[in-house]
Amino acid sequence: MATCSEYRRRARVALDGSLFGNTWLYLVLAVLVANAIISASGIIPIAPLLLAGPVSIGLCSYTLHLLRNTDKKNKAEPLLDGFRNSIGTNVLVGFLFWLFTVLWSLLFVIPGIVKAIAYSQSYYIALEHPEYDANTCITESRKMMNGHKWKYFCLQLSFIGWMIVGSLCFGIGTLWVLAYMSAANAAFYEDLKEQPVVQ
Repeated sequence: MATCSEYRRRARVALDGSLFGNTWLYLVLAVLVANAIISASGIIPIAPLLLAGPVSIGLCSYTLHLLRNTDKKNKAEPLLDGFRNSIGTNVLVGFLFWLFTVLWSLLFVIPGIVKAIAYSQSYYIALEHPEYDANTCITESRKMMNGHKWKYFCLQLSFIGWMIVGSLCFGIGTLWVLAYMSAANAAFYEDLKEQPVVQ
């Protein structure tokens, strides 16, 4: 596995290196729209749970396209992938991710965080394996993350300074950081899927 700084470097390369470049701005817009959809749908209590999976899978698809340098780099098409194939499974993946994390959090906060990290690859797996059911996506993520949870946690932690700086700009700067994190997390997944599964 690569270092956290290497994942951040790959993310910057995928985002064309410029904070205000077209690719980075496009991903900022995608993050903004995704968060707005999930937040605005909170008027109906169940709606965020129904939309979280497909919207998150769309973001995963877009960031993977960035890293793989496809011709869809600045197109919205990949953002809709979560609503195209296996939408029922995608909805269930988002729901199970939320449900299992909440249930583990009822024990204490730490188990909830650990399980959220363990399930963090579920959306990528659902995207790349539409033949899997929702529970299989969650299970495969948990297996993939065996022995790699600390590395993922450190990657998320490495953005704290950026988040603090971003929050000083009336919170608007955090959108850039979230876009940066999304690309770095996709780089982590690309590396992780090549690793042998630790039982």
